[in-house]
Amino acid sequence: MEEEAEKLKQMQSEVEKQMSSSSPTGSLGLTLEEKMEVDAQHFHGCGSINRVTILCDKFTGHPKGFAYIEFSDKDSIQTAMALDESLFRGRQIKVMTKRTNRPGISSTNRPPRGR
Repeated sequence: MEEEAEKLKQMQSEVEKQMSSSSPTGSLGLTLEEKMEVDAQHFHGCGSINRVTILCDKFTGHPKGFAYIEFSDKDSIQTAMALDESLFRGRQIKVMTKRTNRPGISSTNRPPRGR
């Protein structure tokens, strides 16, 4: 267990070294596509990225403050987990794996509400 924790710390420090020189801190004047590219570059050291999705408020168009990143293989996920609590654009980030949907917690399985 200690070896695995040490390995994760080492991977995080390596990725932070790579990203510290290549990820800009300011995002003024960037289009949404350029921002998505910058976000993808932060996680590029983790492996091949299929897609980056940034959710925006439908009324204001401003980002909601989180994103989904789809990696091409499962090994990349473990490497990305090493970036948990790292700094990105001057802010500390959380990196979590996708949650699994639980059966039975769906609004489609309920009977109609009686109209």
